[in-house]
Amino acid sequence: MARAKAVPQPDLVLITWTRNPLVPGSARRITAVRIIGNTQPCTFTLVRNALLINALNCLLDHDIGFKIVFQKKTSTISGYLLLQRN
Repeated sequence: MARAKAVPQPDLVLITWTRNPLVPGSARRITAVRIIGNTQPCTFTLVRNALLINALNCLLDHDIGFKIVFQKKTSTISGYLLLQRN
């Protein structure tokens, strides 16, 4: 009889971001993060009010392996991203 094997699940990160509407060209900052799985070694970059670019630089690094699978701007100053690592 064959044994069933567990299929490894992907790691997922959902990041919500916003900009300061009073400062044109301001940096995007993280407002909320939801993690399913593991985000090591980038967990320290995924905190509220941190710069989004720092988190993306870490997560999208070739050695870390996350990829953006969906992104949407909900307004001119806010949006969200979904990243996945297999």
